[in-house]
Amino acid sequence: MKPLLTKVKPTSGFSNLFHIALLVILPVLVFVLVRLEFVQLALSVVVLSKWRMLAVRPRFWAANVRANAVDIIVGISIVLFMVENANSAAIQLLFVVLYGSWLIYVKPASGLFATSVQASIGQLCGLMALYVVWPDGPLYGLTVITGLICFLAARHFFDAFNETYARLLSYLWGYFGAALAWILGHWLLFYGFVAQPALLLSALGYGLASLYYLDHKDRLSIGVRRQFIFIMLAIVAVVLVFSDWGTNIV
Repeated sequence: MKPLLTKVKPTSGFSNLFHIALLVILPVLVFVLVRLEFVQLALSVVVLSKWRMLAVRPRFWAANVRANAVDIIVGISIVLFMVENANSAAIQLLFVVLYGSWLIYVKPASGLFATSVQASIGQLCGLMALYVVWPDGPLYGLTVITGLICFLAARHFFDAFNETYARLLSYLWGYFGAALAWILGHWLLFYGFVAQPALLLSALGYGLASLYYLDHKDRLSIGVRRQFIFIMLAIVAVVLVFSDWGTNIV
């Protein structure tokens, strides 16, 4: 079932300026709340900004929540990134700019490529925020949330292509993400501020999404397919072989 809510953006006049102003206010408000250490309130503001999801009959709620899941993941991730950089107002302001750019330019964009970018950003931000903020969380919690983030990002991606097996493919990717998190969670390694599961899932996810996108556009030649597969396998091999498995953090 497709969601009732569509991406609507005023095109001109006062309504357009008012719409943009509201989009600018949200990141600024989140920044102020985080600086005042009202983190729970900042997270609530991000979720409540999507109130239109529930302004329909209850039978459409699930579809609308799924359609807006990537936007919610990005918003929550931005709040968590700000919290993790509480000692630097400059870095927090950078996240304000990034969040504003997401709301004004990236999120309203339509089309297959734009939707693919949205799904990729949502998965990357969600996984990075999860492992940065909750590295010592119980393994089952990391596993379930990792799988959920992967599922929602994949569903956002496949729905744009009207894929017949969108639900099945999304479940498979979510299961793969959860399985990888379960295995690597026993030796959770970090490369700077990026956790190993987030890095591997992002590399594999971007590669597979690119292959699917090019195939859908009839631009996937045998040579391009081999290049993408080689790059993905090379990244996985480098990450696994050159990791210091004797410690918890690289």
